[in-house]
Amino acid sequence: MENSSKALVYQNTKSKRSKKRRPIINKILFYLLLIGGASIMLIPFLWMVSTSLKPDGATMVLPPEFVPNEPTSQNYEKVTQQFPMMRFLWNSIVVAVLTTIGQMIFSSMAAYAFARMQFRGRDKLFLLYLATMMVPTQVTMIPQFILIKQFGWLDSYPGLIIPTMFAVFGTFLMRQAMLGIPRELEEAAFMDGANHFQVFYRVCLPLIKPMLAALGIFTFMQSWNNFLWPLIVISNQELATLPLGLSLLQGRWATDWGLMMAGVVISVLPILIVYLFAQKYFIQGMTMSGMKE
Repeated sequence: MENSSKALVYQNTKSKRSKKRRPIINKILFYLLLIGGASIMLIPFLWMVSTSLKPDGATMVLPPEFVPNEPTSQNYEKVTQQFPMMRFLWNSIVVAVLTTIGQMIFSSMAAYAFARMQFRGRDKLFLLYLATMMVPTQVTMIPQFILIKQFGWLDSYPGLIIPTMFAVFGTFLMRQAMLGIPRELEEAAFMDGANHFQVFYRVCLPLIKPMLAALGIFTFMQSWNNFLWPLIVISNQELATLPLGLSLLQGRWATDWGLMMAGVVISVLPILIVYLFAQKYFIQGMTMSGMKE
C-alpha cells in the first residue's frame, strides 16, 4: 500500500514536470521555425548584396561564392556613372510620396462617407465599388491611357501620379477601421456643433492612425515597385522611375549581374528604411483591419 502511494506521488510529480516542460519545448520549436523561415526569406536579399560586391567575372564562378573573396564597390560606382540612377531615384520618390499622400487622403474621405454617413443606397454602392476589384488592372489601362492622352499628361508627373491616387482597396481598409469607432464620439461632436468635415478630421482620423500608416506603407511599396504603368505613360528617360531604370541595366545579349544587383540594392534601400520606421504602425493597422461594425 505504501509502495503504491509512493508510485502514485512519483507519477503525479512526473506528469506535472512534463506539463511544465511542454510550453517551453513548444516555444523553442516555434522560435526555431521562425528563425528558419526568416533565414529562407533573407537568403535572396543577402545573395543580392553579395553579388553587387563581386568584381567583374566573379558572378559566374563555379561553385558560386556566397561571400566574395575580394569585395569591391566598383559596381555601385559604375551604375551611378553610366546611368542617371539619382534621377531615377528622385522620380520614384516624387511619384511614390505624392501617390501615397493622395491615396491616403481620398481613401480616408471615401471611407468616412461609406462608414459614417447615412444616404440612400450606401451599402449597395459600396458593394458595386468593391466589385471593381474583380476587374483586372490590364483591362482598365487602355481607357486610362486614352484619358491621360486627351488631358495631355503623357510624359509628365500628373500622368504618373493622378491615376494611381484612387484605390478601392485603400477605401475598404479605411472603412473597416472607421466602423470600429464608437458612435457616441461622433454624436458628441455633432452636439458640440461640429460638421462632417470636423468629425472626419478631428475625431476619426486620429483614431485610425495605425491603419492610415499601414495604408501608406502598402501604397508606397506598390507605387515604388510599379513598372507597367510608367512603362506605358513615360517615353522620356528624364521622367523614368527606378523600375524602368533597372530595366536599362539588362543587356540584349548579356547582362552584367554585378551591375544589375547594385542597382537593385539602391532601389530596395529606401523602401526598407520606410518599413523599418513605420513597422509599429503597420502591425497595429493589420490588427485593426479585422474590426467590424
